[in-house]
Amino acid sequence: MKFVAEINIMPLKELLDPQGKAVISGLKNMGITEITDVRIGKHISVEIEAKDEKTARTKLEKACKELLSNPIMESFSYEIKIQK
Repeated sequence: MKFVAEINIMPLKELLDPQGKAVISGLKNMGITEITDVRIGKHISVEIEAKDEKTARTKLEKACKELLSNPIMESFSYEIKIQK
């Protein structure tokens, strides 16, 4: 079976996000003061070939923990669906 996963990787809330702070500064310079917090992350789409969804999730978790994210600085979440 083929699965498609959409992964979101974000900096941990406890850590400073310099890109987000730069965007906030730019927004304030544009006169947009209503947006008070910005966090910049990554979005990754992957296709996974696996016998079932449990196996696909196991492979995806391993990829996220060991390669796609840095667990010291980032968290990840994902949605997985059967590819049609």
